[in-house]
Amino acid sequence: MCTSFKVDMFNAVHAFNATGVPAHTAGVADTFKAALYLVSATVDSTTTAYSSTGEVTGTNYTAGGVTVTFGTAPSSTSTTAFITPSASIVYTTVTLSTSFNAVLIYNSTQSNKAVSVHTFGAQTITAGTFTLTMPTNDSTNALLRLA
Repeated sequence: MCTSFKVDMFNAVHAFNATGVPAHTAGVADTFKAALYLVSATVDSTTTAYSSTGEVTGTNYTAGGVTVTFGTAPSSTSTTAFITPSASIVYTTVTLSTSFNAVLIYNSTQSNKAVSVHTFGAQTITAGTFTLTMPTNDSTNALLRLA
């Protein structure tokens, strides 16, 4: 989770679902996106916003990545608040021949503010579909958790 995202939460910057928060228009959720980054890129918890620097390029990949769907409201237990995208993040029929190993989830509605960076083993793909399968949306496994 990006450090700047934690601060943004205190300032009610992000609306993950249509119920909105005081700083947003009621009934309107923000748009979140997921951009892929090269192994050589520097994206981590200090990333504050989406940048095309170090982002992958290739056939059928659009700069800025794909839209991430948060179909359910954030949930909580007595000790943890959490949310997971409601669908896998999918890049369809792409060719990404330079090794990549990270995805940045960011809020494109709110000045491309960074939410989180997730790393995985280095990948390349040729004319295929790259899918990031989302974990179970619960207090132990959710993609984003605050405890």
